[in-house]
Amino acid sequence: MKNPIVSFVVPCYNLAHLLPECINSILSQTFSDFEVLIMDDCSPDNTAEVAQSFQDPRVKHIRNDPNLGHLRNYNKGITLSRGKYVWLISADDYLRKPYILEKYVGLLDNHPNVGYVFCPGFGVRDQIETRVLGSYSNRGDNDRIIPGHVLLKKLLRGNFVLCPSGMVRRECYDNVSFFPLTMPWAGDWYLWCLFALYYDVGYFAEPMLCYREHHDLSMTTKLTQESLEGCAAEEVSIPWIIRKKAIDGGYTNVAKECLSAVAESYARIIASERYRGSSSFMNFEVLEESLRRYDSSETEKNWVRARVYESVGNEFYWQGDSTSANRFYQMALNKNPWMIAVHTKRLLLPLGKHGDNLRRILLSFR
Repeated sequence: MKNPIVSFVVPCYNLAHLLPECINSILSQTFSDFEVLIMDDCSPDNTAEVAQSFQDPRVKHIRNDPNLGHLRNYNKGITLSRGKYVWLISADDYLRKPYILEKYVGLLDNHPNVGYVFCPGFGVRDQIETRVLGSYSNRGDNDRIIPGHVLLKKLLRGNFVLCPSGMVRRECYDNVSFFPLTMPWAGDWYLWCLFALYYDVGYFAEPMLCYREHHDLSMTTKLTQESLEGCAAEEVSIPWIIRKKAIDGGYTNVAKECLSAVAESYARIIASERYRGSSSFMNFEVLEESLRRYDSSETEKNWVRARVYESVGNEFYWQGDSTSANRFYQMALNKNPWMIAVHTKRLLLPLGKHGDNLRRILLSFR
């Protein structure tokens, strides 16, 4: 049997009521050379019955027994797939436009240097489209091929690639990595970063799929409820791991960007409201424990510490807490007194609104 061009891997656990919308959005695509693997992870609902109701030979139902967990289920589906390109899309998400697959395949066929392609999508809550998620730029997007290291620089600061929007060249999984089992929260973010280290990336500006936001059965909701500390630890680990791979690959400039992203990750978690509900992560004692785990010189760690303190100061500044901002700016200068930008920020703090305006003007030139 001839292998299909595209394999859709559709993980499904307890989502039988949403599965038809996902599968039908795939079957309605204008490009038809694909297979659909419904990866039923031992669902307790009627997923099997719904999966077997599709009268299309391209749709296959694969049931795990026992339950593998979402990452092993993803990897199993990718391993079983036969396509040149692999699209992982959860059963609770769906394609919004019938030509998205045709566009994706055309781009990857014509650009062998591109490892994956993605686009924005509409968030969906209670069957209503809410907002556009996953845009590459806020300044007016255009379809483009993004140099991998350019995209990686942005991705290291936070994930904006929607997991169901990415179709990946199969060789990325085979030659670089499958989903790491140690990253249940941020495994997709890690792979988007890792693939961008070695490949360019395709982007379409039109929102062509729909992503269900934080419903009770979503993996995002489940993981943040179960282990907020684990989610934070994964976010911190990604720029560290990518940095090590960049050093091994001789990508010096990327390694420097990773170190900046490390500092920003620590600062974001320390100052964010999401993680303040966690009793053990992240405070400055835990920051020091985390720094000790990674292979880096003391000079580099002090560089990270100084920028963590600066970034935390920035967070407090934008929250209107000038006293805390000033304290963290001073801590940053204690680690590195040559940070001119931090000296400037401290000088502007007592000026109130005039200082705010000057700061915004200075930031606009960066």
